[in-house]
Amino acid sequence: MAFFGKLKERLFRSSSKLEEGLYAIVEDGGEEEPLAPEPEQPSPEPAPEPEPQPKPAPADIPSGPVEVRAETPAELPSAPNPAPTAPPPGTAAASAPRPGLIGRLLGRGEGRTVTRRVLDDEMLESLEELLITADMGVDTALRVTANMAEGRYGKRLSAGEIKGLLSDEITRIMEPVAKPLPLYATKPQVVLVVGVNGSGKTTTIGKLASQFRAAGKKVVIAAGDTFRAAAVEQLQVWGDRAGVPVMTAPEGSDPASLAFDAMGRAEAKGADLLMIDTAGRLQNRADLMEELAKIVRVIRKKDETAPHNTLLVLDATTGQNALRQVEVFQKISDVSGLVMTKLDGTAKGGVLVALADKFGLPIHAIGIGEQIDDLAPFDPEEFAAALTGLEP
Repeated sequence: MAFFGKLKERLFRSSSKLEEGLYAIVEDGGEEEPLAPEPEQPSPEPAPEPEPQPKPAPADIPSGPVEVRAETPAELPSAPNPAPTAPPPGTAAASAPRPGLIGRLLGRGEGRTVTRRVLDDEMLESLEELLITADMGVDTALRVTANMAEGRYGKRLSAGEIKGLLSDEITRIMEPVAKPLPLYATKPQVVLVVGVNGSGKTTTIGKLASQFRAAGKKVVIAAGDTFRAAAVEQLQVWGDRAGVPVMTAPEGSDPASLAFDAMGRAEAKGADLLMIDTAGRLQNRADLMEELAKIVRVIRKKDETAPHNTLLVLDATTGQNALRQVEVFQKISDVSGLVMTKLDGTAKGGVLVALADKFGLPIHAIGIGEQIDDLAPFDPEEFAAALTGLEP
């Protein structure tokens, strides 16, 4: 729950906007109605008084020496209560207590109202627009609202009820894709990490390497971004922090050659996992995407089943552009799973729902910050609760 607390706190901007929008939609055209009072608890029945024990008759008393045993207070019979005396007329005690008196004195259920609005076409259209602004996309927003309305069209709903329905629907969409990164018996298991510039690939590799090493796996990292010295240095910092060796090559070297050599060296070291970083590349640059395809081809000369995992790291702040990135990278490098970063800050979060709905690719983890423990396995229920402002 510690990670959920951070997720909810850092998705506050997104969830608060979503909540505000839901309440505004219901209040616009809704009507207040009294909130049903809480059911009153019946007063417990008084325990029946124990009947006095009759004294034994003289004939029943045994003759001869007997042991005289003093009765303890618990064994002594209780005296019957005297009959209650009726109070004089006109006093407060004379009037019978009214049901729910304590509840009324405490104001429980009194004067409380809730605003509800009929779920009709106009309200559904407003909900669709709200979800689109939360980065869910048109298709997903239409599907979500249609499912929410099923069996409830024409009924009066409050904002709280709609929020619960929305959370349930998001959870339903995302449960099938919430899967951990699969581990195989092959050694080394090659994990190729791809993504656009600045998506958070390097930090994701460092965090994953730290978690795998903590789980007892021997991990090796290959710094495949040979064009930026800063990227190699950053990866070395993360490698030192995680206690994992980092293989590098001179600046400007062929990244495909580095990947090929790294596989041989990782195998010699008996590594369980080889994580290969790649240079960030825009999905609309054909030359850079061809370079990524070359890395995959060269890796498969060493092991035709490699890479065993291809992780696409996505930046949540890019919004609907993430959908286009998945389409292009999937064609070039056969993406096997997603990691979503930067859900803190200005991210709206809804794009993750759109990705799950459109592609169905496994979502292995989500990141919410720069610390080494700010990457955690994706939990759909916790994510839906954080996005909508509910408790899980």
